[in-house]
Amino acid sequence: MKIVKVQDIIGTEREVSDKQWTSRRLLLKKDGMGFSFHETIIKAGSEHTFWYKHHLEAVYCVAGNGRIKDLATGEVHEITDGTLYALDNHDKHTLYGGTEDMRLICAFNPPVTGQEVHDEDGAYLADTSDN
Repeated sequence: MKIVKVQDIIGTEREVSDKQWTSRRLLLKKDGMGFSFHETIIKAGSEHTFWYKHHLEAVYCVAGNGRIKDLATGEVHEITDGTLYALDNHDKHTLYGGTEDMRLICAFNPPVTGQEVHDEDGAYLADTSDN
């Protein structure tokens, strides 16, 4: 059994951030669960284009608001507390922070290692490591 408290992750290598977002990686590939699990804060008013070509992601909003745009269809969806979106087709998308910070709970499959950075397409590179 694993017990992880987000307050124990803050300020460690499992907390990754820039000026517009913070991601706290509660479970990573090395934890052996088959997925990774994150708390991500998207800053109000920010804009991010992502394309997880090598990962599927499910995202559940537990606080705040924003929007997501499917770049293949142009559809825009509101995100509020209680909304889940699933990027089940490696969907290229733009995420817009709303009037207040969004607190998102995210699961990635395959799991991330914790060392990923977004490339020029907004993707994480495929993980080829054994652990």
